[in-house]
Amino acid sequence: MKKRNHKGFTLIELLIVVAIIGIIVAIAIPNLLNAIQRAKQKRTMGDMRSAGTAAEAYAVDFNHYPAAAAGYTPPSGLSSAPTTTFGKPGSGFNAQVTPTYIRLLPLTDGWSSYFLYGAGTGNQDYEIYSNGKDGTKETPTWGETTNFNADIVFIDGQFVQYPAGAQN
Repeated sequence: MKKRNHKGFTLIELLIVVAIIGIIVAIAIPNLLNAIQRAKQKRTMGDMRSAGTAAEAYAVDFNHYPAAAAGYTPPSGLSSAPTTTFGKPGSGFNAQVTPTYIRLLPLTDGWSSYFLYGAGTGNQDYEIYSNGKDGTKETPTWGETTNFNADIVFIDGQFVQYPAGAQN
């Protein structure tokens, strides 16, 4: 009788390997997606901090913060979101701080929504706002948040609503 030399894998062995890879992917994908959203938050916060630094540098020279674009009515105590974007290059907040105080002002957050900027009465306060992952403006809750959709709010050099901890 002739002996056959079988080289290779059986169907069962291949199915077990595919199942193991599937389990690893099922565990890794949610963690990867969470990490991507956290990176977008961190980028957004860094860009807001850079824009705030430009506004602060402007205030050192002019004794007031850059004015918001026409049509912005500041809320009492800056308690709600501003309604104007940074403006396209050459207009609004963008025109006042570039290129002297910041070489290139970031106009959009990590989710490709425009940043919002507002200045208080007499331009003595400023607010930079990101609408978060969902891109919709919400009533601020102030303090830490664990929701990717929550807005990120930066007022007068500090974050007053920001992501922290495990996100959902």
